[in-house]
Amino acid sequence: MSIHKNRKDEHVALAESFYNSRPLRHFDYLQFVHHSFPEINQANVSLETSFSNMKLTSPFYINGMTGGSDKSYEINRDLAIVARETGLLIASGSVSAGLKHPETAESYRVIRQMHPDGYILANLGPEHSLENAKRAIELLEADGIQIHVNAPQELVMPEGERQFEKWLTNIATLTHSLDKPVIVKEVGFGMSERTIQQLMQAGVTTVDISGRGGTNFVQIENARREHQELSILENWGQSTPISLIEAQRAMNSIDILASGGIQNPVDVVKALALGAKAVGVSGFFLHSVLNHGVNATIETVVEWQNTIQTLMTLLGQEKIEQLKQTDVVIQGPVKDWCEARQLPWQAYARRSDFRKS
Repeated sequence: MSIHKNRKDEHVALAESFYNSRPLRHFDYLQFVHHSFPEINQANVSLETSFSNMKLTSPFYINGMTGGSDKSYEINRDLAIVARETGLLIASGSVSAGLKHPETAESYRVIRQMHPDGYILANLGPEHSLENAKRAIELLEADGIQIHVNAPQELVMPEGERQFEKWLTNIATLTHSLDKPVIVKEVGFGMSERTIQQLMQAGVTTVDISGRGGTNFVQIENARREHQELSILENWGQSTPISLIEAQRAMNSIDILASGGIQNPVDVVKALALGAKAVGVSGFFLHSVLNHGVNATIETVVEWQNTIQTLMTLLGQEKIEQLKQTDVVIQGPVKDWCEARQLPWQAYARRSDFRKS
């Protein structure tokens, strides 16, 4: 158990140490077109959204990070308090440690203890059985479960998984057998259109594309290796904006969530404008509670909520869903990717011309 516990604490420490060393900012290559007449009143702007039959009062949430150690108990406790006081959904880190080592279970249970009436998601890898998924949901009294897919991280992790042939089959089993929502998420490597189609064929109805640009788990796992020969993979994957564009054709069929590299409210609104139903934030909240404490983090969440309402007013949209009608100019490497993949990036710049009255 000590090896597993130490790994969890190493992940937190390395994620924090690498927090300010993330040069990839594809969100900066997205720009809203300013139209001078919003034609709405700010008081009428709603931040409500929904996915997986869960109705949220804010379009962003605290994404899964940690669990399985004394330190992670404190982090999950603090994050759950933030979620409770601001009405946010919160996801746990992988519950695998809590299932293998019952003595660590309190580091997960504390989330429900501190956030008794809010939405909570458990989290497990795709190699886990249906029974384990049920146990994870029961442990947190969760409203649903995230199944994280993280092949690059596993391959770089010294003690990581090397067998992937049953992942999709297991996901299909969980999707069809659990009576709680199943959300499949990447862990910062993004998703392609083909990946999303495969998940749809497996019966998945909610996907978090979780793109590159935030916490870099290849960088973290490479730092844990005795010989750091896999740094070449630290830029592997698609960014969050690119992954959202890859997901466009699926958005009428399934709920798409976005996470990865979300650093401010403008990033949230840009992700929503590219079609996300809601936006997960992890590294920012981890950094905030560790360095500034619970109360300051609560204040920041409220500031984000107010700023998102202001941005929506500027964009003339009263509802989250309507942000998909805004005009977004796509530039730089995001545009280059779209051209190479033959994705219709130009259409985003004039979407308001075709919006329904």
